[in-house]
Amino acid sequence: MFQSGMGFLCSSQTAADVARGVSRMLIQQGFSPILEFTLANGRRLDVAALGADGTLLGAEIKVALADLKGDMKWPEYLEFCEHFYFAIPPDFPDEHVPPNTGLIVADRYGGAIVRPAVPAPVHASRRKAVTLRFAKVAAERLSVLLDLAGTTQLTVPEDADYQG
Repeated sequence: MFQSGMGFLCSSQTAADVARGVSRMLIQQGFSPILEFTLANGRRLDVAALGADGTLLGAEIKVALADLKGDMKWPEYLEFCEHFYFAIPPDFPDEHVPPNTGLIVADRYGGAIVRPAVPAPVHASRRKAVTLRFAKVAAERLSVLLDLAGTTQLTVPEDADYQG
């Protein structure tokens, strides 16, 4: 198992690399991703992301064909995501990814949407609940990182979208 500094558990370095690449790509596209986000139904998305307009996006990382074929839980993510993707490394046989889902191919440096997800509406009350949970989780994780770094100050890059 590979463990990052935030406790994100990956079954392999490849999965960690895909998570990193997906996160980098999503940031470039205006999304704010977090890893290992637990939904109200108890399922945990590998990558959850919130768009500037409130769009909810989820990605499930698969690096082994047996894992993809044996995964029967992924439909349980759909009611929480307007856009759902499988994310795979470049050498993964993509013909096995369910055709009615989005597809991202990623490595440690970045990623690309190979097949766009079909947008599905999320009920307004669920959107609010997921968004609030997302904000809480993200804030708590940042607080842990700042504590580990021994500081309470965060430097925001000049080119950040922050308008505080």
